[in-house]
Order: sequence, then structure tokens, then C-alpha cells
Amino acid sequence: MDFRQEFIRFTIQQNVLRFGEFKTKAGRLTPYFFDAGLFYDGAALKQLAGFYAKAILAAGPGFDMLFGPAYKGIPLVAAVAIALADAGRNVRYSFNRKEAKDHGEGGSVIGAPLSGAVLIVDDVISAGTSVRESVNLIRGSRAVPCGVAIALDRMERGTGTLSAAQEVRASYNIPVISIATLDDLMGYLKADPQRSRELAAVGRYREQYGVSAHA
Repeated sequence: MDFRQEFIRFTIQQNVLRFGEFKTKAGRLTPYFFDAGLFYDGAALKQLAGFYAKAILAAGPGFDMLFGPAYKGIPLVAAVAIALADAGRNVRYSFNRKEAKDHGEGGSVIGAPLSGAVLIVDDVISAGTSVRESVNLIRGSRAVPCGVAIALDRMERGTGTLSAAQEVRASYNIPVISIATLDDLMGYLKADPQRSRELAAVGRYREQYGVSAHA
């Protein structure tokens, strides 16, 4: 089992990935729900960061440092920096605060100064607001956003014909690296005969709202 399949199994075991009937922010009824906020203990965060590190190193993007957008990206970017160091790749990292301070260390970025090629680390891409703000902040510091690393790519249409990840690629010309995608989830379900009902439900949802990996 490759790390992407291992990640799907891990998210199900952690009850982060659940099956049933859920309503998305867009008002769609989805047969599965992924909540990265439920990785909330030390052991789970350590494993999650390890999966991020594997995905980032497998993708091989050239980057000099990591950036985590507030708020969910803050613990993620610190944990991923540690996991990369454990894997032999020691890189600097920083994150932002929502409100800039005019005293103490000042500014809106905490950690290493933004410079060189910066890889953004976040949980998922939904409306893309977090990515847009991060890209503007990085470019405003005369650094270069070189990609976004997320946990799961739902491969689902946004307001148009593209998925949120595809919109980021099209808008900023940067890759989106995901630990796993909807393809990986369906592959996992397909390999387990006891999950035929979930596979059928996810398949129907994908036919209605999914996008091609190459769109």
C-alpha cells in the first residue's frame, strides 16, 4: 500500500474522513466529509505531517521555505517543517497573524523572513481565499510562491468548470500538491468489498460534481 492509500486509511481510522450524508458550504449533499481540524492530538499531527513530507518530497518542487496561513496552517507548517527535517530536508518556515502588530516584533509574518521560493502549507483549498492572501503576502515580500501543499484534493467543481485546486493552478501558475485525491479515495474503497455502498455513493457524487484530473 503506497502512502496515499495509507493516508486514506489513517483518516478513516481517525474519523477525520467520514461517510454518510453531509451538506457542503456550497449546499451540495456529499456522501463523504473530510475535517482536518480533527487531527488534534500529538500522535495524529505527527503522522499527518509525515504524510505531508512524503507528498512534498515525492512531488519534488524546488522550494526554499514553508509558509502556513493563519489559522489552520500554523500548526501544520511547524509540524511539516519538523517532518521534513526528520526526512533529511531542513527548511525555514513562517506563518502570518490575521492582524498586523505595530509593537514588539511587528508586522504580520512570524518566523523566518519570506524569501526565495515559498511553499504554502494548508489543510484544503475550498474558495481559495487563503491561497490568494498567502500569494499576495509572499509576493509583497518579494519572495516567490512556488506551490501549495494540501491534505486532500476533492477534485470537485467550484463555481465554474474547474476544481478549487485547478483554479489555483490556472490563476497563479503554481502546482497544488495533495497527499491524496478523490481518485485515491475511490481506489481505496474499490479495494475493500465491504465498502461497495460508499464507493457507489462517492462515484455518483463524482459523476455529478467531479472534474478530470487533467482539466
